[in-house]
Amino acid sequence: MSKRPNVLFYFVDNLGYGELGCYGGGVLRGADTARIDAFATEGAQLLNFAPEAQCTPSRSALMTGRHAIRSGTHSVSFGAHIGLVSWERTMGDILSDAGYACALYGKWHIGNTEGRWPTDHGFDEWYGPPESYDEALWGDDPWYDPERDGVSHLLESVKGQADPTPVKQLTFDSKRNVSREYVDRAKTFMGQAAADDTPFFIHLNHALMHLPNVPGDEYRGTSGNGDWADCLLELDGHFGELLDTLDELGIADDTIVVFFGDNGNEEQLLHRGTGGYWEGSYFTGMEASLRTPCIFRYPGTITPTAPTNEIVHITDLFPTVLGWTGCEVPDDRVIDGVDQRPLLEGATEESGREGYLFWNGAKLYGVKWGNFKMAMVDQDNFWDTAKDRAVPRIVNLLTDPQEREPVNHVHLHTWTMRHFARLIMEFEASCAQEPPIPLGAPLDHVPSING
Repeated sequence: MSKRPNVLFYFVDNLGYGELGCYGGGVLRGADTARIDAFATEGAQLLNFAPEAQCTPSRSALMTGRHAIRSGTHSVSFGAHIGLVSWERTMGDILSDAGYACALYGKWHIGNTEGRWPTDHGFDEWYGPPESYDEALWGDDPWYDPERDGVSHLLESVKGQADPTPVKQLTFDSKRNVSREYVDRAKTFMGQAAADDTPFFIHLNHALMHLPNVPGDEYRGTSGNGDWADCLLELDGHFGELLDTLDELGIADDTIVVFFGDNGNEEQLLHRGTGGYWEGSYFTGMEASLRTPCIFRYPGTITPTAPTNEIVHITDLFPTVLGWTGCEVPDDRVIDGVDQRPLLEGATEESGREGYLFWNGAKLYGVKWGNFKMAMVDQDNFWDTAKDRAVPRIVNLLTDPQEREPVNHVHLHTWTMRHFARLIMEFEASCAQEPPIPLGAPLDHVPSING
């Protein structure tokens, strides 16, 4: 193929492992996710895809190929003026430099001041909220005063614009229908890029399944099983529309499509999701926080195959997708992502990584190595108090997938410690080479590279 492939990310907010039919949910959750389930048979379905534990670090890791702990983006900002520094190179930066038309629709959440917007990092246009959708509920709080406390907006901007333009206030009703706007804008952008014979990168961040989980007007009442099931139908229907647009434009075979979630399931009542086979929720080190659905399709390159339980981390999308587009991965900084093209293309059945470290915010919660996990903190769900363990607990996820055993009564598995320790020491050595960017670092901060 002479032209570089298009890239379409369908990034789902707070998507629990147990929501989709192809991951054990679907009709069990009140709605048949037929389009997504069919899509899963057309490429590579990952059963062990690892995001970070929170929205902000997952988005940072995806865009940079680096653990968010390195980028000063390890925690949800909650309104603070923090985010990526100019030195960071995002996927948008690199693909834009390679001639791609780049657009981001939906939540950004890794910078909310001049120099840190999506359009400062390679994207030609952006529409969405800078931070979190729970801000749509502010108006229901009797203690909230918009004149005193400020108003959250849906913003839009184009490359070269210093500050985004407020389009409308982020409210319960505007959040309800905003994903319809994202999809429509994405379809228009795809059509224009195809007409211009320009490769595109669209990063569509769907507003579901983040609270408030309420369906858009076109899907209200369609499942007969309540709001949550209606939301699943909306998620499925919108994705199907984008796939249909690729077909109508005649570019489906030239487009890498990735459907995936940013972290584990919601835990707030009325909006609560499910980790399905796994226990826990987001903002923890439980498996429901460390796994979310992920499906790749790239016709002619990825051969449809059986689902794989090999580990793929969210940072891996950076070198993998850049590799497929023919772009170079930056070699002047630490990149945590591993090129997983051999696994996804079927050249090997093994992941390019043994495991990974996982954090919740700035705190190291543990390490994964194969089917083993070293848990250093006890915390099952979002609202639970995190408790440091005096002695780490080793979990064999094949024999104790729900992580219910308080100790390993029969097999201590202590031989695994040498592998966990090695992964930790490798990370610490990389931090000595390139010190992590501190939280709240100024926009012009540049790490001091040693050696």
